Amino acid sequence: MMAAPLCSAMLLLLAALALSPGAFAGSRILVLLENLNLRETHSLFFRSLSDRGFDLAFRTADDPSLSLIKYGEFLYDNLIIFSPSVEDFGGNINVETISSFIDGGGSVLVAASSDIGDPLRELGSECGIEFDEEKTAVIDHHNYDVSDPGQHTMIVADSENLLKAPTIVGKNTLNPILFRGVGMVADPDNPLVLDILTGSSTSYSFFPDKPITQTGNYELAVALSRWVFKEEGVLRVGAVSHHRVGETQPPSAYTITDLVEYSIVIEKLSDGKWIPFDGDDIQLEFVRIDPFVRTFLKKNGGKYRVQFKLPDVYGVFQFKVDYNRLGYTHLYSATQVSVRPLQHTQYERFIPSAFPYYASAFSMMIGLFIFSIVFLHMKEKEKSD
Repeated sequence: MMAAPLCSAMLLLLAALALSPGAFAGSRILVLLENLNLRETHSLFFRSLSDRGFDLAFRTADDPSLSLIKYGEFLYDNLIIFSPSVEDFGGNINVETISSFIDGGGSVLVAASSDIGDPLRELGSECGIEFDEEKTAVIDHHNYDVSDPGQHTMIVADSENLLKAPTIVGKNTLNPILFRGVGMVADPDNPLVLDILTGSSTSYSFFPDKPITQTGNYELAVALSRWVFKEEGVLRVGAVSHHRVGETQPPSAYTITDLVEYSIVIEKLSDGKWIPFDGDDIQLEFVRIDPFVRTFLKKNGGKYRVQFKLPDVYGVFQFKVDYNRLGYTHLYSATQVSVRPLQHTQYERFIPSAFPYYASAFSMMIGLFIFSIVFLHMKEKEKSD
């Protein structure tokens, strides 16, 4: 069985997740344990990873032969740290190495507890998380489990307090979560830090003498691991096309006020396969420094399409899709095109709004012609003596 305290603490350091846009997770996972007994106490969680095709390598955190990077290449695709109290990692693994691993696109899942060592505290700071002092714990005198020994640190957290992102926490997490761990503060200015589980000010809705027989810790742990290791929430751009309405191929350059059609294929990773993504809030921008057109894309036949009229401005533009939603990798697509003014042969021969000016010009010409005839053929009368 998975022990609740350590499983609960997996919520603490999800700032360490580095999701590379469009990248598919590898299958090699290095698992660093406090001791090898955790392999048995958390067997359900590790078995779920194995059943999903991951290759797990178990090591103690202070193993002197540990290595994460060799000759500039990552030996593993993902890292799990279930050793909260470790003071020094073994081998050539340290906080700097783990940070480089994250920056290189690796995924890291960390479990912390009240007995937290300096390496994890430093790693948390690198990712925008500040842990409370050592040996401290979150206490709630209202929402604690009946199995709590009296310190009120075994907290029952309602699933309503989870982050509203089914891609991250799972779609069916309805049971309460048992949490026992250290308090922390997330950097509010860091957009990459997500508060997965927050504390509640409400009272415990169960009877004080009624034990929690079924928790959602396992389901939450599995959902989090699927997201961390890029089995969920990964998007990619497929085919992108654009052309004038009524044509099939993109021109070398568009003309101002052309009616164009843009389409894009967006896919998400599900159970190891790429399937069409279903979203109703994807926008397209037609940009030249600033957006001149911003419109929603509508799904049609497996593609997202839209037709719109180009602005009456020429220059170098981009068809840009910049989709950034909670729980999904950042999706970005930019296609550069040129928009030219009208050619001389494309202008109207006569502009209706200029008719008064045409009339004025022709009337002057006719008037001058008549005046010239009259002036040239007019004879002065001879003076009589």
